[in-house]
Amino acid sequence: MKVVIAMDSFKGSMSSVEAGYAARNGILRACNAEITEITVKPLADGGEGTAEALVEGLGGEYVTVEVTGPLGKSTNARYGILGDGRTAVMEMAEASGIILVKGEDLDPLRATTYGVGEMIMDAVGKGCREFIIGIGGSATSEGGTGMLQALGYDILDKEGKPVEQGIRGLSSIHSISGANVPEELKECHFRIACDVRNPLCGENGAVYVYGPQKGVKEKEKQSFDEKMRHFADKTKEYKGADYRMAEGAGAAGGLGFAFLSYLPHAELKSGIDIVLEAVGLEQEVKDADIVVTGEGRLDFQTSMGKAPAGVARLAKKYGAKVLAFAGGVTTDAGKCNAAGIDAFFPIVRGVTTLEEAMLPENAKENMALSVEQVFRALRS
Repeated sequence: MKVVIAMDSFKGSMSSVEAGYAARNGILRACNAEITEITVKPLADGGEGTAEALVEGLGGEYVTVEVTGPLGKSTNARYGILGDGRTAVMEMAEASGIILVKGEDLDPLRATTYGVGEMIMDAVGKGCREFIIGIGGSATSEGGTGMLQALGYDILDKEGKPVEQGIRGLSSIHSISGANVPEELKECHFRIACDVRNPLCGENGAVYVYGPQKGVKEKEKQSFDEKMRHFADKTKEYKGADYRMAEGAGAAGGLGFAFLSYLPHAELKSGIDIVLEAVGLEQEVKDADIVVTGEGRLDFQTSMGKAPAGVARLAKKYGAKVLAFAGGVTTDAGKCNAAGIDAFFPIVRGVTTLEEAMLPENAKENMALSVEQVFRALRS
């Protein structure tokens, strides 16, 4: 019997790899003799925790670099370089995330993605040419102009001076040039984890839909959207292509638009698809008998494209049985069966507090014990 395990993290309790190895221990307790191969793969959906899962699961290491934070102050951003030495895994929120700004300090006029570009250039300098970047959780609404400036693009006003950081600078853009972009950047391939489909501009765009959570007031939406349109017009004038209405262009305050428009080897894809590709899960499940997955909470949203559903979709392509384990299971989790999960099981084994259940030592043992009992049934 070949078993492949790909668990999402149990936030605050177990990392992806820790959950996977806890499940592995339970399987080996139940049917060690019957197992011909058991493989643990890291899993994430492209959002928070993706860098951790891939670095831990693929033999990488972390790098910390001082960058410009969303409001211009220095901050330390962490990213990973995988074991191949060429692939960097980043979360834009490390440099330009809303988590770095107190609610009362949110300022879309000034908020910038400059630090994201600094992270990228640091990795380029360390030899990375492949990038996996999650772009969720931004504090910005400036179309990615800050990142582009950090990458070497000259975004200038009528006087030939760099425009101001943040959305306030967009309306003063007069010309754009890539003359100072390093040649090494042209060798880089960017896989952008993006599950947002919104365009850059309009009532479904970055400003109208996501601006309010970043401090954009109702009366500012129209003028800010016009600033974004001006940037898109200038981009079309410079690049000759227009991605403003592309799916995902409005992600992270327009950072998706910047990647699509200015980086020749960039693609926006579903986060889970990028991760599954990066860890080589498809190759492993081709001849698997059972695939084990799971996450902290299994509910109807799991069936709508979250990480375990992505694993199940891939496993069913090759006819494997799919079992899922979760810290908690809601009453509407039955929809996961239609998404390819054959059966799912909660791992909490008795009445307990949430704090006790989430203690790493308890969570790991509960996972191992629950998986063990299920595989004992499968063995008999």
